[in-house]
Amino acid sequence: MDITSMLGIFTGMGLLFWAIFMGGSMQAFINPQALMITLGGTMAATLINYPIHQVLGMFKVVKKAFVPHGPTAADTIKTLVKFAQKARREGLLALEDDCNQLDEPFLMKGIQLVVDGTEASLVRSILETELSFLEERHRGGAGMFDSMGALSPAFGMIGTLIGLIQMLGNLENPESIGPGMAVALVTTLYGTLLANLFFLPIAGKLKVRSADEILLKEVMVEGILSIQAGDNPRIVEEKLKAFLAPKNRDTVRSKDRGVGVAHEAASTPD
Repeated sequence: MDITSMLGIFTGMGLLFWAIFMGGSMQAFINPQALMITLGGTMAATLINYPIHQVLGMFKVVKKAFVPHGPTAADTIKTLVKFAQKARREGLLALEDDCNQLDEPFLMKGIQLVVDGTEASLVRSILETELSFLEERHRGGAGMFDSMGALSPAFGMIGTLIGLIQMLGNLENPESIGPGMAVALVTTLYGTLLANLFFLPIAGKLKVRSADEILLKEVMVEGILSIQAGDNPRIVEEKLKAFLAPKNRDTVRSKDRGVGVAHEAASTPD
């Protein structure tokens, strides 16, 4: 679970409720009609704007925003360095058993292509094509929440207009003015709140997650090609560490590095 995302939502909602209680009753801010107009209208417009399978997959997309998954870049680099060490000692075919035990499909596919003797240019082409379409799918998920963030304030304004029309149409009845004005103002509040505390922040977090995953996949591509080229494991490690921020590079130093270097020294002719 992403602590920062949950902390942001709970902090925002908590401060909002606190401000409301400090100013009066919570009852005035609960309006089912306003919620139907704002949230219902936003969802209806989203259904018009996107295919049904993408809308139904919304909850899986939200899960990606709040629940990080997959290995870190540092762990991936350590794995690739170990593969480079083994490939240098025993050959590329020795990686087949290790490849089948991987939990990352993208890395598994790349290593399998290398083990099968695929040319380096074709390996890069296949992996970069998959990476391109992965990025496109990520843009679609984030774009849906961006659209919802733009739509919900608009439907809040529609609710405001509905409330004003109802109020002006019943000026002769003073008792109807209050409910009409309540709908007019609360729908604007709901629309703005949904956009700025939920939809747009989720879209932003999805973009961050996408950038992190794309970077991780790029590390895998370069590592796989380096292994195929027979690069020294130390060179592989240094090349892949260049993808990381300087402060994160020390975490990559594997406990097995010394063992790998010793094997390198033993296997290198004088």
